Amino acid sequence: MTAQKDWLEKDFYQTLGVSESSSAKEITKTYRKLARKLHPDANPNDKEAETKFKEVSAAYDVIGDEKKRSEYDELRRLGPLGAGFNSGSSGFNSGGIPFDISDIFGNFFGNQPNGGGQRGLDIEATLPLSFLDAVNGVTTTLTLGSQRDKGSTSVRVKIPPGVENGQRVRVKGKGQSGPVGPGDLFVIVQVEPHEFFGREGKNLTLVTRVTFPQLVLGSEVKVDTLDGSKVTLRIPPGTPNGRTFRVKGGGVSTSRGLGDLLVTVEVEIPTQVSDKEVSLIEELADVMAKKTPKD
Repeated sequence: MTAQKDWLEKDFYQTLGVSESSSAKEITKTYRKLARKLHPDANPNDKEAETKFKEVSAAYDVIGDEKKRSEYDELRRLGPLGAGFNSGSSGFNSGGIPFDISDIFGNFFGNQPNGGGQRGLDIEATLPLSFLDAVNGVTTTLTLGSQRDKGSTSVRVKIPPGVENGQRVRVKGKGQSGPVGPGDLFVIVQVEPHEFFGREGKNLTLVTRVTFPQLVLGSEVKVDTLDGSKVTLRIPPGTPNGRTFRVKGGGVSTSRGLGDLLVTVEVEIPTQVSDKEVSLIEELADVMAKKTPKD
């Protein structure tokens, strides 16, 4: 059970602006829209946007995960049972059988029932990562607490390959200390956008500029991959503008397998043309205007 005590105090559905009946696809779509809008790179020096970004990321980490969402919904369902009781007080369920509220929380939070002691609280920390480090994985050191604080500690964190923006990585036993052992540290990953590449799950996305003749007549173009090499993309004659081609195995390697590189071709409109080019374009436009569609 991965539930945390703050789950009882937070409405993650409200944070994302979705309903409890929303599908996983709807939740993911909403999260991605909010993440793009609130990302620190899109809102430099905007503390409010940064705070909201962390909140939606934390919310999506729970209700965007099928298992965690199920646990969260169950915990919210059980939450009202504790109304009017202090932790550790006794009551009766609907069948008249006595129960201890601490047993309920103990089952969810890994605590020993009946005052047997508690593990330490889980803590969270944010870790900015470059796009490449998120794709390839990295081992780094994270400082917990202010560097001016003598009580600050450094934790070695291993980020697995293929983590996504907003994903949480668990570092076992690095949370607050407690009578029966420490809690865990959850590292929230904030991935910086790439200059050229985008990402959709385990797939990478790329837009490459081509000319109108290349789409009409067909051509071969070289496109970059994330590792710096190039692959040849074959564009068949009559390719429509905006078509996306799939380069197998050119994506991100994750626990769910290796993704692909999705390359979208878009016509690049020249901003400066010579007199000869203008003449040729006008001639082509005239020919196309006179061309009648076939029956």
